[in-house]
Amino acid sequence: MFARWLLAEPKVAILDEPTRGVDIGAKSDIYDIIADLSASGMACLIISSELEELALVCDRVLVVYEGRVVGEVEGADITPARLGELVVGAGAP
Repeated sequence: MFARWLLAEPKVAILDEPTRGVDIGAKSDIYDIIADLSASGMACLIISSELEELALVCDRVLVVYEGRVVGEVEGADITPARLGELVVGAGAP
């Protein structure tokens, strides 16, 4: 199904929870596909609740809370710990 979608040669891939419900081996394959798409010039928008996943595959992460961007992290600063801080801080009064 994914290969059929790629035949349309999209410029942007929007992947919502791309590894939810799959085993560790499949996760690795999905991460490789995302890396290949990105390396080929496709923009990949990843929506995920898994902080480790975001830290592994993203170059830039925007944290959104109640429809607003409440934080942004780029490059080496993208760690599960830093993302967790932003997520927890977003919900604080």
